[in-house]
Order: sequence, then C-alpha cells, then structure tokens
Amino acid sequence: MSEPTAQETPQAVPETQPTDKIEETTTTVTAVSEEKPAEKTAEATTGQPAEANGSAAAAETAPATNNDESAPKKDESEAPAKPEFLAKNPALSQFFDRLPAILEKAGHTEMWGVPLKDFNDPPTANILIKFLRANEGNVKQAEGQLTKALEWRKKLNPLELAENARFSAKKFDGLGYITSYDDPKYGKLIFTWNIYGAVKDINGTFGDVDEFIKWRVALMELAIKDLKIGEATSVMDYNGEDPYQMIQVHDYQNVSFLRMNPTIRAASKKTIDVFTTAYPEILREKFFVNVPAIMGWMFSAMKVFLSKNTIRKFHPITNGANLAREFSFADDIPKTYGGKAPELKETGRTVPLEDDAPAEEQPAKEEPAKEEPAKEEAPKEEAAKEEPANAEPAKEEPVEAKEEPAKEEPAKEEPAAAEAAPAATETN
Repeated sequence: MSEPTAQETPQAVPETQPTDKIEETTTTVTAVSEEKPAEKTAEATTGQPAEANGSAAAAETAPATNNDESAPKKDESEAPAKPEFLAKNPALSQFFDRLPAILEKAGHTEMWGVPLKDFNDPPTANILIKFLRANEGNVKQAEGQLTKALEWRKKLNPLELAENARFSAKKFDGLGYITSYDDPKYGKLIFTWNIYGAVKDINGTFGDVDEFIKWRVALMELAIKDLKIGEATSVMDYNGEDPYQMIQVHDYQNVSFLRMNPTIRAASKKTIDVFTTAYPEILREKFFVNVPAIMGWMFSAMKVFLSKNTIRKFHPITNGANLAREFSFADDIPKTYGGKAPELKETGRTVPLEDDAPAEEQPAKEEPAKEEPAKEEAPKEEAAKEEPANAEPAKEEPVEAKEEPAKEEPAKEEPAAAEAAPAATETN
C-alpha cells in the first residue's frame, strides 16, 4: 500500500503546490543521492518510482532507528537498578563489581558471621564500606585486604572458636570481658576490656602465640556478634556515623613498661597484624588506662606510623578511675573505673574457660626429676669425706656436680624478664 501512495503524491504536486513541493522533492532527492549513490542511478533510470524506492528505503531505515533508540532505553532502565548509595560512590560500586572475583579467589564468603552477597544486601554493603573506609577509598587496597581477611577466616574459623572453643582458665581468667551500655547518642554501645595487669604468668599466657591469638580472636568475635551487623536493614552513609563499632579498654595496672619481653613482643606483633587486617573500622575509640605519665611519649611516637583516623581514636589515661568521665553513662561503668556499677567479674561476659589441672601437675612431676641428681650428689660428697684415700677422684665428681646447678641458674631469671614483658601488649 505504501508504493501506490508514493506514486500518487508526485502527480498531485503540480496541481497544489508546484513551487514548494518541487523544492522539497529536489532537496529530498539530493539528500538521498548524497547518502546512497546507488539510488541516484535508479532514479535516473526509473524516474519518479525512485522516490518510492527511497521512501521504502527510508521506511526500512526507520524501524532500525527505532530499534537503536529502544536499545539505549533498556540501558537507561537498567542503570536505576543500582541503589543510590552506589551512584554517589563510584569506588564502592567498583568494589562491588570486584566482589565475585574476591570471593572466588579467597574460597570463603563469610565475614563476621555475614555471608557476603551483592549490593542489594545491606549487611554486605556495610562491610564493604568498612574495608573501603579503612583504605581511604582505594579500591585496589580494599580488595587486597578483604581477600586476605577472608583467607584468614577460612583457615582459622573464628566463629567456631567463639562458639565452641574452651581456653585455659589458668592462662586467661580475668584478662578479657565484654559489656554493653545504653548511650544516648549511639544506642547500645559494646565494650571489650583487656586487663593485662591481671596476667599472672607472662610466659604461660603469651608463650604460645597461636593460643593467645585464638583466645583474643574469640573474645573479639563474641563482641562483634553483639554489634548485630548481619541484622542491618539499611546501608550506612559512607561519610556518616558507623553504628557498628565498639569501645575497647586496655588496662595496664601493675604492668611494667621498663623493658619488653621477647615473648610478649612476638605475641603483640602478631596480634596487631591479625587485627589490622581482619577487623577494620570495628573500633570507635580505644582507651589505654593506668598508663604511666612518662609513657606519653609512646603515643606521640605512634603518630608517625598510624593514620590520623586511627590516632584520633586513641586515648591514654593515667588514672583508670577517670575513665567513667569520658561517657554520659558514667554511673554504669564499674567502680574501679570511676563509675558506680559492680566490677567486671560480676557484670562482664567472657569466652568459655576451663580448669586445666593436668597442666598444673606437669611442673610438679618435673621438679622431683631435677632434684634427684642433687640427692645423689650429696651422698657422694659424704663418701668423699669418709674415704680420704680416694679424695682425688672424689673431688673431681663434686666439682662437676657444682658446675651443673650453676648452669641451671639462668632458669631463675625468667620471672625477672616476665615482670616487664606486658609492656608490649600496650599496642594490642
């Protein structure tokens, strides 16, 4: 039907609008001839039907144009599918784009009890925001840190430690607690307490670095569970307040800062490495209490190595009784720290502990073994006195026996080194 119409139209041109229509026709023919030279030849051969052919060609082109226009409309309809918080933060959007590859490489999808999904999952979005914030918006660095954290969790299984592991009461009793308080500004605020002054045996507590790390991680995981990151129903503002953070208190009452024990140095270094990688942006503020005033230089020196955002969170307090003044809910803080509430042993929660009686019996069995040679030496000396004829060989034996205990004396130096050892824990 379109071809007859194209033929009738040229016949009516001279009768109705001879001048204007001819100009329009000429313009159309010129335009067509410029775009498609092949059609110009057809016009010269067939005459007027060439316009019809051009019209048909134009008609065929039109649907293609419409299809092209419809394609962008589909793209535009897909763009709004991404939430607004990604549109405002291209770096976070890129981070989400990389997430599938990160999970595949790590071979693990769980972070702080949350199965990582996509940008439609608020808990996942909040966790990625934490890792991106910790790296000041650098997507590549955030990707590397998240990958390492996931690999570490796959290897250690922190959730299992927090839920089912049992730790030595002799080594860790009284060293760590978790409490919560109602804050007018932040709502429920979680506290973790590390009472390093309560350590009774430095080598016993910190000697096995892996065991200490597991205990420390279990305490942290229990506290993170109280943050309820996995229950989030909305995505936090990247530049706003983070409601999923806690307060940490390190108490150094009766701890020596004069020198550092190698055992504690090793435990401290590994703890810092693990927590820096696996728990970014979890701490809101960190209070170091009962720290000698002379140690103020230490916190000044730390500014050289730590970011401004981290330094902002550190608060050294010489007198632990002044800690309660830092909070609006001061009365809820334990009495030891300036509040009116019962002590941590009564109000705080901790990781599961168990008595390790067998471990206590082992040193008792070893001590008699060391004393036996001493008992044997005593009769030899008496025999030497009774038999002067054999004095020469007898004297050689006690001399050697006396040298042996002299070599064992360094073992008595351990307590002296242990007194100063906890100094290293100040950075945990």
